[in-house]
Amino acid sequence: MTSTTSRAESVHEARQPGRWLALAVLVLAVLLVAVDATVLGLATPFLSEDLKPSGTQLLWIGDVYSFVIAGLLVSMGSLGDRIGRKRLLLCGAVAFGAVSVLNAYASSPEMMIVARALLGVAGATLMPSTLALIRNIFHDPRERSLAVGIWGAAASAGAAVGPVVGGFLLENFWWGSVFLINLPVMAVLVLVGIKLLPESRDPSPGPWDLGSVLLSLVGMVAVVYAVKEAAVNGLGWEIAGAGAVGVLALVWFVRRQLTLESPLLDMRLFHHRGFSGAVLADLLTILGLSGLVFFLSQFLQLVQVRSPLQAGLIELPAAVGAVGAGLAAGYVARRASVRSAVAGGLAAVGAALAACMAVSADTGVVALGIALFVGGLGAGLAFTVTADVILSSVPKEQAGAASAVSETAYELGAALGIALLGSVVTGIYRGFTAPADLPAGVSDAAHDSLGGAVDAAARLPAEQAAPMLAAARDAFTDGFQTAAALGSAVLFATAVAAWFLLRGQRLEEGLEHP
Repeated sequence: MTSTTSRAESVHEARQPGRWLALAVLVLAVLLVAVDATVLGLATPFLSEDLKPSGTQLLWIGDVYSFVIAGLLVSMGSLGDRIGRKRLLLCGAVAFGAVSVLNAYASSPEMMIVARALLGVAGATLMPSTLALIRNIFHDPRERSLAVGIWGAAASAGAAVGPVVGGFLLENFWWGSVFLINLPVMAVLVLVGIKLLPESRDPSPGPWDLGSVLLSLVGMVAVVYAVKEAAVNGLGWEIAGAGAVGVLALVWFVRRQLTLESPLLDMRLFHHRGFSGAVLADLLTILGLSGLVFFLSQFLQLVQVRSPLQAGLIELPAAVGAVGAGLAAGYVARRASVRSAVAGGLAAVGAALAACMAVSADTGVVALGIALFVGGLGAGLAFTVTADVILSSVPKEQAGAASAVSETAYELGAALGIALLGSVVTGIYRGFTAPADLPAGVSDAAHDSLGGAVDAAARLPAEQAAPMLAAARDAFTDGFQTAAALGSAVLFATAVAAWFLLRGQRLEEGLEHP
């Protein structure tokens, strides 16, 4: 009788109506981060014209957010397990809004880089908290799969809303306005979240180890910095030293976790093949995608000469495909298999990137839309299933740490992708041959970035501007196509790896005790 009563209470608690309203609040947080990430790409040409960053500074503006967030996610996920995920989410949301204002009014490239770094600190509190709360709110695995699908779809919807809203703002206001759209979303999130979100934490977390926090941050930032700088400037003693410091810090971090009674990250999580396979799939997938996506908006605006709003609308099919696939991902993975869903999704993204190898200044909207839709479909399917696998692989008390590992893989992949593939684009672009009669200062600015070339062309006579712009755009397109080829190879290789690593992996079926 007691067992039956307990079971009924568990089912009732697991299926309280308020869980879907709580999910709606978490979706706002995801939208906040996704919109911020996508509008930066659209704003880059305007930002370049106003702040005049160098090519290296432009890469830092694009990826320092990911550097910092990758270094802090594990620490913040563990902190949420200790002090409460709701508390961390709401505090982070307030900070995210405040720092967005600093981004909007940045007056120099250096200030913009610092503002993006601070935004990374705030952003590190949001994503692991949202996934961890989903793990603790939804105890029915099928409902949790749907909730994770909605969570992933929200990120994709943010990727769609960001370019369209951002494009509208950029055509009517200055570039800083794309950051200020965070403020109303944040206000709603905080005010409604206080009322609706349940608090959850690890009941016996142990102390928060500051030594591990420092090692994680130093290790992640130093390694990614070394990779980025080596890709841009070649391997020198300073860069090799930074890389060595990063590797040593990460090795020390792992050894420290294995000796602590209450580690910041339980390394035993990686003994689970499904968990490790899902994390690796996330890392390599976003690595293949991010560098290319970062330059896609610049290609649409500066090579195909489209308005920001047009560029945003062209990117919309990717988000539509990702939303649909995310909502259906749990059903597909249960009807087929986890490895079929993930490997198939990754292969679809690889095919979409392969199609980008053929883009040019004359490529039409329909061809671009089909490629982006297929890529979005594959990414939505793969990312949603891997997130579900990661959450299902760990006890709910460790949901914050597990979610943070998932998000760290995502952000680290984004940073490495922008650093490596972005450096390929930049390296090929800088090799273009400019007309011999250009003034030295103009030639240097044109070779620094495509935005610099467009800006310089506006100050030149037509007979000089036209051949210089044509050469610059052709070089940028060549770099974009090469990055697409490399990204496609990474995705196809990851699909094969996922097929073997996720062998026998299944999503949960039965209702668990909350």
